Amino acid sequence: MRTPAAPDRSRLRVLVVEDDDTIGRHLETGLRGHDYAPTWCRTGAGALTEAGRAPYEVLLLDLGLPDMDGLDVARQLRARLPDLLIVVLTARTDDIDIIAGLDAGADDYLVKPFSLTVLLARLRAHLRRHVAAVPAREPVRLGDLVVDLAARRCALLGVDVPLRAKEFDLLAVLAERVGEAVSRETLMAEVWDENWFGSTKTLDVTLAGLRRRLTEAARAEGRQARLPRITTLRGHGYRMERQPDPPD
Repeated sequence: MRTPAAPDRSRLRVLVVEDDDTIGRHLETGLRGHDYAPTWCRTGAGALTEAGRAPYEVLLLDLGLPDMDGLDVARQLRARLPDLLIVVLTARTDDIDIIAGLDAGADDYLVKPFSLTVLLARLRAHLRRHVAAVPAREPVRLGDLVVDLAARRCALLGVDVPLRAKEFDLLAVLAERVGEAVSRETLMAEVWDENWFGSTKTLDVTLAGLRRRLTEAARAEGRQARLPRITTLRGHGYRMERQPDPPD
């Protein structure tokens, strides 16, 4: 593992996990030259240890590590650091591999070889949405689910539901447009970026994760919780629908 000495705490900390020396040095030098504070690890085990030592905001993760599968690293760090921005760097181009990375907790992916310019543009786009202040707005109530847009929290029957950053962003867009058909293009532009370069399968994976977490939260409460329904509109997008209030 190679760690820069005393990185500037005013800069965003980036944990680079890459076993290729050429790529690792290129990322470390390029990120530092653009006002990030990178730390470079060559192994998954080293990354897991390093992530416990400092508060990192971004993880750049190679999947083909010498000691463990990068997907396992993504899963463990996502569980420990739910707000961490995870970008997978991979030579795997099959849809199933990309979906597996996103489902393991990644927010984005880049297929090797990629340019530093594109990587930096992706990071700026994600971080704009990740740290942007949300104007004060009234919480949205959808049956027994309350979505607090200003606090970036949602609760079911008064119990917080842990969501990943993009899952909450997706929920917020649909909740603000409850009852409306929202196109895939609109969701990709508002939750990711209007200049998104990747596959829209990212949207499907994130939506599936959101549905799963809400369902699991309802089951955990052991009561009949009224959840909003997210309806798939084939060929268009999605629509969030309120559950009707119970009769008096």
